[in-house]
Parts: sequence; C-alpha cells; structure tokens
Amino acid sequence: MTTRHGPAQIGDLPPIGRPATSALLQAGLTTLAQVATRSRRELLAMHGVGPKAVGILATALAEHDLAFAGEQA
Repeated sequence: MTTRHGPAQIGDLPPIGRPATSALLQAGLTTLAQVATRSRRELLAMHGVGPKAVGILATALAEHDLAFAGEQA
C-alpha cells in the first residue's frame, strides 16, 4: 500500500496525514486504544510517523483519558 492511496483516516484516530495513517494501518493500529499500547519511541520509529503526528495522537489520547505506553493518562 502506498501512502498516496492510503486512507485519510481510520477508526477513531484523528487526522494525522496519509503517511502516518498508512503506517499505523500497516502496523494493525486502527483505534486510539491500540495506539495507547505503543510508546512514543515505537511510533516515531515507524516510517511515515513524525513528531507532528505523535503530538496529534497524544492530544487525542489525553482527550480519551489514554496515554502512550509507559506514560500516565
């Protein structure tokens, strides 16, 4: 799957851009709860996921009383 043809948004994830969304989809992460099982470092290691996307995800997680693995909500 290329990022050009990847979905703009999946599950309950916020819009984070096609490359990051495609990377999460390829990793099987389609919900905020699933993203919360990963650390910031793990997400940043995914091709297409950068600091901006992780920041957006962190905000969305906090709004749902969730946090990245190893962090407190």
